[in-house]
Amino acid sequence: MAAVIFLPASSFALDAPKGEVILTVTGKLDHPNVGDTAQFDLAMLEALDSRNGTMETPWTTGKVEFSGPLFRAVLEAAGAHADKFKLIALNDYAAEVPAEDALKIDSMLATRMDGLPMSVRDKGPLFLIYPFDTDRSLYNEKYFSRSVWQIKTIEAE
Repeated sequence: MAAVIFLPASSFALDAPKGEVILTVTGKLDHPNVGDTAQFDLAMLEALDSRNGTMETPWTTGKVEFSGPLFRAVLEAAGAHADKFKLIALNDYAAEVPAEDALKIDSMLATRMDGLPMSVRDKGPLFLIYPFDTDRSLYNEKYFSRSVWQIKTIEAE
Protein backbone atom coordinates (compact mmCIF):
# COMPACT_ATOMS: atom_id res chain seq x y z
CA MET A 1 0.00 0.00 0.00
CA ALA A 2 1.31 3.43 -0.87
CA ALA A 3 1.92 5.83 1.98
CA VAL A 4 -0.62 8.54 2.48
CA ILE A 5 0.98 11.92 2.03
CA PHE A 6 -0.25 15.15 3.53
CA LEU A 7 0.95 17.92 1.27
CA PRO A 8 3.00 20.57 2.98
CA ALA A 9 2.43 24.21 2.19
CA SER A 10 5.58 25.52 0.53
CA SER A 11 6.22 28.27 3.10
CA PHE A 12 4.56 26.59 6.07
CA ALA A 13 6.46 26.67 9.33
CA LEU A 14 5.03 25.25 12.51
CA ASP A 15 5.74 27.66 15.36
CA ALA A 16 7.23 26.31 18.56
CA PRO A 17 4.73 25.91 21.42
CA LYS A 18 4.59 28.78 23.93
CA GLY A 19 2.52 26.94 26.53
CA GLU A 20 2.60 23.50 28.08
CA VAL A 21 3.12 20.83 25.42
CA ILE A 22 0.14 18.46 25.40
CA LEU A 23 0.81 16.61 22.14
CA THR A 24 3.96 15.40 20.43
CA VAL A 25 3.89 14.00 16.90
CA THR A 26 6.85 11.86 15.85
CA GLY A 27 7.94 9.89 12.81
CA LYS A 28 7.67 10.97 9.19
CA LEU A 29 7.17 14.75 9.47
CA ASP A 30 7.67 17.64 7.09
CA HIS A 31 7.07 20.36 9.72
CA PRO A 32 8.97 19.54 12.92
CA ASN A 33 9.21 22.46 15.32
CA VAL A 34 11.25 21.02 18.21
CA GLY A 35 14.09 18.79 17.09
CA ASP A 36 12.62 16.13 14.83
CA THR A 37 9.18 16.26 16.50
CA ALA A 38 6.11 18.45 16.11
CA GLN A 39 4.94 19.68 19.49
CA PHE A 40 1.64 21.41 20.22
CA ASP A 41 0.21 23.37 23.12
CA LEU A 42 -3.53 23.85 23.59
CA ALA A 43 -3.62 27.22 21.80
CA MET A 44 -1.89 25.77 18.73
CA LEU A 45 -4.35 22.88 18.56
CA GLU A 46 -7.39 25.10 19.02
CA ALA A 47 -6.21 27.40 16.20
CA LEU A 48 -6.48 24.55 13.66
CA ASP A 49 -9.58 23.62 11.62
CA SER A 50 -11.97 22.07 14.08
CA ARG A 51 -15.42 20.69 14.67
CA ASN A 52 -17.80 20.20 17.52
CA GLY A 53 -20.59 17.75 18.01
CA THR A 54 -23.09 16.75 20.65
CA MET A 55 -23.29 12.99 20.97
CA GLU A 56 -23.57 9.97 23.16
CA THR A 57 -20.52 7.77 23.63
CA PRO A 58 -19.95 4.52 25.52
CA TRP A 59 -17.66 6.43 27.93
CA THR A 60 -19.90 9.33 28.94
CA THR A 61 -23.34 9.75 30.46
CA GLY A 62 -26.04 11.28 28.28
CA LYS A 63 -25.27 13.62 25.43
CA VAL A 64 -21.97 15.47 25.66
CA GLU A 65 -20.55 18.19 23.44
CA PHE A 66 -17.00 17.58 22.25
CA SER A 67 -14.90 20.10 20.36
CA GLY A 68 -11.37 20.16 19.06
CA PRO A 69 -9.21 20.16 15.97
CA LEU A 70 -9.91 17.74 13.18
CA PHE A 71 -7.48 14.83 13.33
CA ARG A 72 -6.43 15.56 9.75
CA ALA A 73 -5.71 19.23 10.61
CA VAL A 74 -3.24 18.15 13.29
CA LEU A 75 -1.53 15.74 10.91
CA GLU A 76 -1.39 18.40 8.19
CA ALA A 77 0.10 20.96 10.60
CA ALA A 78 2.84 18.49 11.50
CA GLY A 79 3.28 17.47 7.87
CA ALA A 80 2.83 13.88 9.05
CA HIS A 81 2.66 11.28 6.33
CA ALA A 82 2.00 7.61 6.84
CA ASP A 83 -0.66 5.05 6.08
CA LYS A 84 -1.33 4.51 9.79
CA PHE A 85 -0.78 6.36 13.02
CA LYS A 86 -0.11 5.02 16.49
CA LEU A 87 -1.89 6.99 19.20
CA ILE A 88 -0.29 6.61 22.62
CA ALA A 89 -2.00 7.58 25.87
CA LEU A 90 -0.50 8.88 29.10
CA ASN A 91 -0.72 5.35 30.57
CA ASP A 92 1.07 3.97 27.45
CA TYR A 93 -2.10 2.36 26.05
CA ALA A 94 -1.77 2.53 22.27
CA ALA A 95 -3.96 1.93 19.24
CA GLU A 96 -3.25 2.03 15.52
CA VAL A 97 -5.50 4.28 13.47
CA PRO A 98 -5.52 4.11 9.65
CA ALA A 99 -4.82 7.38 7.86
CA GLU A 100 -8.20 7.12 6.15
CA ASP A 101 -9.86 7.76 9.53
CA ALA A 102 -8.33 11.23 9.35
CA LEU A 103 -8.80 11.77 5.63
CA LYS A 104 -12.32 10.41 5.07
CA ILE A 105 -13.95 10.78 8.48
CA ASP A 106 -14.32 14.03 10.43
CA SER A 107 -12.64 12.54 13.48
CA MET A 108 -11.37 15.08 15.99
CA LEU A 109 -8.84 15.30 18.77
CA ALA A 110 -11.25 16.66 21.36
CA THR A 111 -9.72 19.25 23.66
CA ARG A 112 -13.00 20.28 25.29
CA MET A 113 -16.04 18.53 26.71
CA ASP A 114 -19.14 20.66 27.28
CA GLY A 115 -16.99 23.72 26.59
CA LEU A 116 -14.37 23.03 29.24
CA PRO A 117 -10.79 21.88 28.66
CA MET A 118 -10.59 18.14 29.27
CA SER A 119 -8.60 17.23 32.37
CA VAL A 120 -6.76 13.92 32.64
CA ARG A 121 -9.56 12.77 34.96
CA ASP A 122 -12.05 13.55 32.14
CA LYS A 123 -10.06 11.59 29.53
CA GLY A 124 -8.04 14.64 28.44
CA PRO A 125 -6.05 16.41 27.44
CA LEU A 126 -6.90 14.87 24.05
CA PHE A 127 -9.49 12.26 23.11
CA LEU A 128 -9.92 10.89 19.56
CA ILE A 129 -13.64 11.23 18.92
CA TYR A 130 -15.38 9.90 15.83
CA PRO A 131 -18.44 11.77 14.54
CA PHE A 132 -20.98 9.49 16.20
CA ASP A 133 -23.43 12.40 15.99
CA THR A 134 -23.47 12.46 12.19
CA ASP A 135 -22.70 8.84 11.28
CA ARG A 136 -24.25 6.13 13.46
CA SER A 137 -22.50 3.43 11.38
CA LEU A 138 -19.32 4.39 13.27
CA TYR A 139 -20.92 3.50 16.62
CA ASN A 140 -19.33 0.04 16.96
CA GLU A 141 -16.41 -1.79 18.54
CA LYS A 142 -14.11 -1.15 15.57
CA TYR A 143 -14.17 2.60 16.15
CA PHE A 144 -14.54 2.35 19.93
CA SER A 145 -11.18 0.53 20.07
CA ARG A 146 -9.54 3.37 18.12
CA SER A 147 -11.04 6.09 20.35
CA VAL A 148 -7.97 6.63 22.50
CA TRP A 149 -8.23 9.08 25.38
CA GLN A 150 -5.48 10.85 27.34
CA ILE A 151 -3.45 11.02 24.12
CA LYS A 152 0.09 12.32 24.57
CA THR A 153 1.86 11.13 21.38
CA ILE A 154 1.03 10.32 17.78
CA GLU A 155 3.57 8.32 15.81
CA ALA A 156 3.51 8.52 12.00
CA GLU A 157 4.51 4.96 11.18
